[in-house]
Amino acid sequence: MKRLLQVLVVLMNTGIVLAQVPEENRFQKVVLTENLNEPLELTVLPDERVLFIERHGVVKMYNPASKKTTLIATIPVSTKYTDGSEAEDGLLGMNIDPNFSKNHWVYLYYSPAGNVPENILTRFELKANILDLNTKKIILKIPVQRDNCCHTGGSIDWDAQANLYLSTGDNTSPRASDGYSPIDERPGKSPFDAQKSSANTADLRGKIIRIHPEADGSYSIPEGNLFPRDAAKTRPEIYTMGHRNPYRISVDPKTDFLYWGDVGPDAGRDSTGFGPAAEDEFGQARQAGNYGWPYFVGDNKAYWDYDFETKKSGDKFNPEKPVNNSPNNTGLTELPAAQKAFIWYPAAETKRFPLLGSGGRSAMAGPVFYVDQFKNAKRPFPTYYDKKLFIYEWMRDWIIAVTLSPKGDYVKMERFLPNLELEHPIDMAFGPNGDLYVLEYGQGWFMGNPESKLVRIEYNGGNRKPSVVANADKNAGALPFNVQFSSDGTTDFDKDSLQYQWKITGPNGVAPIILKTKNPAYTFRKAGVYQAMLTVTDTHGSKGSQTLTIKAGNEPPEVTLNLVSGNKTFFFPGKPIQYQVNVSDKEDGSLESKRIAASKVKITAAYQDAEDQPKTAAGHQEAPVTFTAGKTLIEKSDCKACHFQDKKSIGPSFKEVAAKYKSNAQAVDMLSDKIIKGGAGVWGETAMSAHPSIGLPEAGQMVKYILSLANEKKPATYLQPQGQTTVDIPEGGDANKGIYKFLASYTDNGSKGLPAQTTEKSLTLRSPTLMFGNADDASKQLMRFKMGETNLLIVMAANTSATFRQIDLTGISELSMIIAAPIERLNSAGGIVEVRTGSMDGPLLGKTTFVEPSDAVDVFSPAAKPVPFKVPIEPVTGFHDLYFVFKNDQAKGALFVPFSVTFLTK
Repeated sequence: MKRLLQVLVVLMNTGIVLAQVPEENRFQKVVLTENLNEPLELTVLPDERVLFIERHGVVKMYNPASKKTTLIATIPVSTKYTDGSEAEDGLLGMNIDPNFSKNHWVYLYYSPAGNVPENILTRFELKANILDLNTKKIILKIPVQRDNCCHTGGSIDWDAQANLYLSTGDNTSPRASDGYSPIDERPGKSPFDAQKSSANTADLRGKIIRIHPEADGSYSIPEGNLFPRDAAKTRPEIYTMGHRNPYRISVDPKTDFLYWGDVGPDAGRDSTGFGPAAEDEFGQARQAGNYGWPYFVGDNKAYWDYDFETKKSGDKFNPEKPVNNSPNNTGLTELPAAQKAFIWYPAAETKRFPLLGSGGRSAMAGPVFYVDQFKNAKRPFPTYYDKKLFIYEWMRDWIIAVTLSPKGDYVKMERFLPNLELEHPIDMAFGPNGDLYVLEYGQGWFMGNPESKLVRIEYNGGNRKPSVVANADKNAGALPFNVQFSSDGTTDFDKDSLQYQWKITGPNGVAPIILKTKNPAYTFRKAGVYQAMLTVTDTHGSKGSQTLTIKAGNEPPEVTLNLVSGNKTFFFPGKPIQYQVNVSDKEDGSLESKRIAASKVKITAAYQDAEDQPKTAAGHQEAPVTFTAGKTLIEKSDCKACHFQDKKSIGPSFKEVAAKYKSNAQAVDMLSDKIIKGGAGVWGETAMSAHPSIGLPEAGQMVKYILSLANEKKPATYLQPQGQTTVDIPEGGDANKGIYKFLASYTDNGSKGLPAQTTEKSLTLRSPTLMFGNADDASKQLMRFKMGETNLLIVMAANTSATFRQIDLTGISELSMIIAAPIERLNSAGGIVEVRTGSMDGPLLGKTTFVEPSDAVDVFSPAAKPVPFKVPIEPVTGFHDLYFVFKNDQAKGALFVPFSVTFLTK
């Protein structure tokens, strides 16, 4: 309590007001337009029309009145490097003038088509719903190089004094520096040297520029920029320098503090002689300054002065006195002291900012929200978000609200709408009505993505309409068809009293039926397809609805699938499994009567890595080879941001990778290492990000799935209704993680003009190896620990247990347990494991010998291989709850780490 009071006092002294987090169900994501082609930046007009740009030169407008999106201009842009490969160039940034209501000016930053390598800041006039290209005024030109990638920046924003801020990238290829500092000073290598741009006081690349546009298309220099107007070897337009790729910026409309997200380099680990592991940055500038790139990253972690000619490292760079002595530098040699990032983070999870997560990195800075700027708005965000900074992540698909002190210092951060699904957010802005508009780029680089979209996040601070759930105990059946409807699960977040109405409409000539009870029953006596719509109305008149489809007149078939003998929980490689399938249908007959032909019943049995797709042939079935454990891991990762299965994105397609490495015996180890550590140079300019949070076994599963795409798929065949099949683990499969799954289905012939009905039954046998970290239940004193994608269980106290429920012990004669008791990492005391049924005190089936403490194996390493403990058990049949009880009467702390248990037959 004392500590809590101290925290409250500190928060009060900093001016932070404690308020309740708004309920997530008060926010709604509304899709305005989708299936875009690389949308990059948006701006919301005073009348709530939304302008946004696409990289290939298209300017579009969404009109809320018509709810339609139209193309209002096409700008000729350059999107290729001189060798013809795809560049990051194009139409990059857009914003409107602060006085737009009177002058209708729109500012665009882009790479003009033609042979002159430059990016330009321009101004156009919007006339009605058309951008008049004849009004073009070029405000600023920035020479660039188009021979090699990368980094363009391009974001535009304004401060309260109508000063325009423009971000620019370092225009430097990271390829030659292996993800560390790109400072290649060799002749002809200037595209690989960021000292020519970011660290160059006389160059506008790798900067955030601040100018004051004038009415005639010129600009003046505001007071307070980094260098005086007449200083030699400097550009007065520079406000901040030392940036890599500040892709999205935002200016606080009240304090004029500048925020940006700087997309960082790609090195996967710290390296003596080169520098730190890569980090992305969220920056804050309260005044002009140098933010260190390419000499420093994050909180001024320094690189070494590496000589690419001699391949030797000099001293570390000094953030207090950075020096640019590159031959490609045209500016000052002695630079302003480097400033630290506001927030910084690597690929792995960081203890300082754990909420940022792990994975690929692309930092973006959004707006600071002020509730008093939306006094007359229809639906402003709640006061809870007042004065908070919104930051977001293109790769990790989150938005975070950062609480700032009155001085602008970092206080804390929290996820904004943790359940909000995003597809790579690339820009956001608040509109006059108080809504948050978000552009979603989509998953693939350099392409139009079907999932790309413009959305509006609306807040409802008042009454919420009911959330309706409609169900029926049966959706299809023969006449007379009795149905019990249910509205269970329907909720009203405001806890209003509710009125229920079911409206059932059917075939032509059948009058609608109205039922005004919560859970009515109804008997259908005429064949047909019916729609049953449940409408729920609250006390304020707000309504919510859901509709069910009911098919009356055709009874669905019944399918049974059973194992004739043997263990009904586990499969055992190489051992046969006997099964039997029966089918009956009210209209069609049955298998037993032979009115249903065996050939119409589809039966498959297959070994799988996961429960969604077959992996290889089993019994008489031949199924596609798909390593779905790896596929699932890939789908949960950020891989799809750079790779597609069968088409090239920023990286090669998975099928291209499979074709390249399918005959390489070392491919799994080599590519697994690359997933974890990152790398560059094999497929082009763009480096692959490191993924240190992915464990070696999980990376191997991902690689095995990718390599499996090189194999031809075989057509499926089917099993007979009765027989046996044998589990064969394919090459590359892992019997400890897979399942063996039976599927049986039958589609009837339809009846009374109604469509056919299909019934499917499945039966799954688990791997005989179970991970203790996935136990169905465990004592509270035990700690679950995640290593990569593997769940571990750490026994922190004696007389505790882990439970696996309803395990069939038929035929099981022995258990093999993998257990380790590390001294250094856990200070383990060791102990024994008892195996009991029913409870911790239930019948004893067997127990291990004493697990001795040791540091021979690091259990927290993905490559750990502790010694197994064999435990013979008493013969038992049937299903039981199995309790693994951990004991050591002398221990006062941790005992050990039980990895897995494998069930063995004679």
